[in-house]
Amino acid sequence: MPKQKSKIEIYDTTLRDGAQGEGINFSVADKLRLTEQFDRFGIHCIEGGWPGSNPRDIEYFNEVKNRHWKHSRIAAFGATRRKGVKAERDEQVKLLLESETEIVTIFGKSWLFHVKEVIKTTAEENLAMIAETIHWLKRHDRRVVYDAEHAFDGYKDDPEYALKTWRAAAEAGADTVALCDTNGGSLPEEIRQVTERAVDELSCPVGIHTHDDIGLGVANAIAAVEAGAAQVQGTFNGFGERTGNCNLTSVIPILALKMNRSCVPKKSIRSLVDVSQFVDEIANLAHDRRRPWVGDSAFAHKGGMHVNAIQKNARSFEHSKPETVGNRRRILMSDLAGRSNIVLKAKELGIELENKNSAIREILKDLKRLEHEGYEFEAAEASLSLLIRRRIEHIPPLFQVEGYHVSMRRDREISICQATTKVRVGEEVAHTVAEGDGPVNALDEALRLALRQFFPRQLRPVRLTDYKVRILDSTGGTAAKTRVFIESSDGKRNWCTVAAHDNIIEASLQALIDSFEYRLLRAPGKRRSSA
Repeated sequence: MPKQKSKIEIYDTTLRDGAQGEGINFSVADKLRLTEQFDRFGIHCIEGGWPGSNPRDIEYFNEVKNRHWKHSRIAAFGATRRKGVKAERDEQVKLLLESETEIVTIFGKSWLFHVKEVIKTTAEENLAMIAETIHWLKRHDRRVVYDAEHAFDGYKDDPEYALKTWRAAAEAGADTVALCDTNGGSLPEEIRQVTERAVDELSCPVGIHTHDDIGLGVANAIAAVEAGAAQVQGTFNGFGERTGNCNLTSVIPILALKMNRSCVPKKSIRSLVDVSQFVDEIANLAHDRRRPWVGDSAFAHKGGMHVNAIQKNARSFEHSKPETVGNRRRILMSDLAGRSNIVLKAKELGIELENKNSAIREILKDLKRLEHEGYEFEAAEASLSLLIRRRIEHIPPLFQVEGYHVSMRRDREISICQATTKVRVGEEVAHTVAEGDGPVNALDEALRLALRQFFPRQLRPVRLTDYKVRILDSTGGTAAKTRVFIESSDGKRNWCTVAAHDNIIEASLQALIDSFEYRLLRAPGKRRSSA
């Protein structure tokens, strides 16, 4: 078996292959920001795009050539020369050189089926296209990465011809020959066997480029590394065509933490979650909470027996410390919770609670009853905090909503929503009226107007920032039970509350009440009398 490499080069293609994913569209500014982020993280090679394919990539390469990069080297991507055209006269090859990048990556055909049926040429001409293009690029002092497209499918059909194409690249001076599982359908054992042979027979380092069409993109990359591959190509968050590419946010910690291979600077691993979230933000995509290593749920524990074990020793149900990649342990609350869930979650929320506290039993009863009624506390930690504190601290309500009314009228084709509230604080009562863009907005404004009479300083900065509704039982039609999530902010921190009810307005009111009460308990102060 070939000797395994201790140091693995990470080659990022988020800006090119990742940008080909459905729903992903990077501007030039986006690509530059991502390049800066990847450079800080310590990525070795950043593939910027295909020079000449579109105005954005032309502008990107014009920008990056004038900047200094601390860790990364920029690669321009293209193809071998066209059939029947000399490399020096091929316009696309000229554009690769004009990009002035230190690395040029070109792809060529490994699969004889593609040679004959797609580019419509001979086996010999394909070999010449590969070799002559690499010779020409090397004459211009470029580091050349040769992407052997459909390497594994080609090898399965005709192993000797596939090997000829890779040898042609290596003998022409390619610095790396990367084997590409372009269709993403190979199995780890196939990847391992083919990579082993390539490592044995080629005179240059071998890389691996996998796709995730059957869910094995990461596993296949690891199989190639175990077989001697020295470079791993992939994208952050697995962006890419169809189901995506090998996910670097999984490969990097596996290499560094599970296989003890050097890939990116050790200190960078702790920022992996931040980089993953940054990439999603630039792409304007929701962060996948179930993504391995970097998702919010990657180290989240819900089952009571699991949490009990975690409380005793985190190793019992965690393969690595979440902090190593910049993540955190989360204890989830549901009707599956046990005493340990309550204790650990309370600690996470800043509430001291001992295992023997008799209130835990009542908290569990409350939790399971409310979950049965449709509440869901995993994303509503403010409501959960109130539930726990009400039981262990016996906190009386800071205010009471004794009545409310919501109505709608039309005025010259415009719908106007109006809400009235009656709020009691101690012996004092406030009656308020407010209008809003909808019934919940009007109710929010009326309640806020009333409470500000008593708690002006505490509630002045509070804003409702998100409102979500979920129908829990669609068979009930318009009478179905509704769950409401509300996110609020004071400009410095956000918190979420939840409520469920057959009446969407009532559910919204209860979530609003929790939101204001949570803020008041976190920002205590003297209330102002309305007298």
